[in-house]
Amino acid sequence: MSNWLKYFILLIIGIALGLAYGWVISPVEYTNVTPSIMRADYRADYVLMVAEAHQREQDSETSARRLAMLGSDSPAKIVEAALTYATQNGFTETEIILLQGLHTAMQTYQPQGSNAP
Repeated sequence: MSNWLKYFILLIIGIALGLAYGWVISPVEYTNVTPSIMRADYRADYVLMVAEAHQREQDSETSARRLAMLGSDSPAKIVEAALTYATQNGFTETEIILLQGLHTAMQTYQPQGSNAP
């Protein structure tokens, strides 16, 4: 057997053992992570769920707290980003209307205890 063939066989065995260890024996487990690291499609789905709940509850304070889990941007910006994603990625008309309703509510939302004029 040539040295090159032995090298490639050992390389393939090493890769297979590494993958088996990383996927089966000791896979990565994410714990205590925030929703702010979600992909854009999951973020849009989460915002859509908040919009559906907002339509039923009509509680801007609760909706804003739910959206705050997605990062430090204002609730209106978070919904705007989700609305842009939804428009570009074929969400249904009903879903877009729900997001627009939440966006309008978040644009006019004032946190409780705010002393705005």
